[in-house]
Amino acid sequence: MKKILVVDDEDNIRLLYQEELRDEGYDVFLAKNAEEAFKIIEQSPPDLITLDVKMPGMSGLDFLKKLKENEMNIPVILCSAYGTYRQDFKLWASEAYVVKSADLRELKMTIKEILHN
Repeated sequence: MKKILVVDDEDNIRLLYQEELRDEGYDVFLAKNAEEAFKIIEQSPPDLITLDVKMPGMSGLDFLKKLKENEMNIPVILCSAYGTYRQDFKLWASEAYVVKSADLRELKMTIKEILHN
C-alpha cells in the first residue's frame, strides 16, 4: 500500500484528504506543520507528500527546499487555495501543483499519475 503524507495546517483539509485518499486505497499520515512532517518522514518515509503552501512557521515552499536539500527524493504535490503560486519559480522543485477545492478529482488524478508511473 502506497503511503501519502498530508501536510496542511487546516484540520478540515487534513481530514478530508485523509478520508478521500483512504477510500482510494492509500495509507495516509497527517501533519499540521513542517516540524511534524519531518518527524513522520524520519520514522517512515512516504511515497508522496501533499503540501500546503501557506502554513504558520515554516512555509510549504521552505519545507520543500529543506526536503530537497536533504536529498529526499519524495514526490511533492503543492496544494494551495491560490492559483497565483503556479508562477512561483520555487514550484519547479515540486512534481505538481493543485489548487485546493472541495472536489478532489484533480488531486487524485495527479497522485495516480505520479505514483503509478
